[in-house]
Amino acid sequence: MARRPQELLHLLTRAERLAVRRVQSVLDEFECSVEAWRVLDLLSDGQGHNMTALADHAFLPAPSLTKLVDQLVDQNLVYRRVDPVDRRRVLAHLTPRGKQRCQLLAREVRADWRDLNHLLAGEELDDLLTQLAEALEGRLTADPEPVTTGRIGKVVGPVR
Repeated sequence: MARRPQELLHLLTRAERLAVRRVQSVLDEFECSVEAWRVLDLLSDGQGHNMTALADHAFLPAPSLTKLVDQLVDQNLVYRRVDPVDRRRVLAHLTPRGKQRCQLLAREVRADWRDLNHLLAGEELDDLLTQLAEALEGRLTADPEPVTTGRIGKVVGPVR
């Protein structure tokens, strides 16, 4: 039987908040926030990323991300460089210390989540959540009803 949208939203929100709480309890030992961990995680691919990509990945508004990246720079975990392709943009990268910290955090979080591996091992959950997110993004962008956006242009919801 299909769930009502509000029931699904409640389950997704509950799971997300419990997951963040669990990850944060691990990160607290390293004085790291979930948002900082998300930034370090994205930068761990070694590609360098602009502030917009980091804000999207960390689910932060631009001003909050700037403050967070400033803190990561002060901690010698991240550095900024001008984008060689578009000199108007700045790319963030991990320092060697940032790479070590990111590897340590990833190892600790994985260890803490070992008891959930049986639930997370298959691709099924990833596939379902990806399909849901893509369907919702498509619905929002194809919706003719006017929508309001946040400061960084994210769709927030219908105009009321």
